[in-house]
Amino acid sequence: MAGILAILAIVLIYAIHRHRGLSPGLRISSTEHPLAPDFSLPDLSGHSLTLSSYRGKVVLLDFWATWCVPCREEIPRLVELQDKYRDRGLQIVGVSMDDGPEPVRDFYRQFKMNYPVVMGDAKTGELYGGVLGLPIAFVVGRDGRVCAKHIGATDVGAFEKEIAGLL
Repeated sequence: MAGILAILAIVLIYAIHRHRGLSPGLRISSTEHPLAPDFSLPDLSGHSLTLSSYRGKVVLLDFWATWCVPCREEIPRLVELQDKYRDRGLQIVGVSMDDGPEPVRDFYRQFKMNYPVVMGDAKTGELYGGVLGLPIAFVVGRDGRVCAKHIGATDVGAFEKEIAGLL
């Protein structure tokens, strides 16, 4: 039941944005590049991952969940993106909004994810303006500033264009 409600919330958010004439991917204006809120969260091994430790790299911060259908479709493209740009300074970090790490570990192996995943929570979501639907992704420049925010499933080409411009 919770999964159905989450899917309905995602569809509603998407429909609202489409009705307003906004694209599901929302570019932050060039005059406002706030620092990405730092966090220290447990990864799937229980070790702490701190976002600021990736300063100097371009980071794609992806909020997602195992039950989210658009997330399941998007993650294989993110795996490819990580492979393609890792050596040039890209680091994708997944923030799972699942209730616990068990399904996330299985998902991680099944989808052969090649980037770290941490367990997020409501507090983490609030740091980033509230995570009311998934996926939501933030592109963070080498200086730690948020350059773009994408609400909903995003074509990998949009991510690639932004990332290539920052590398």
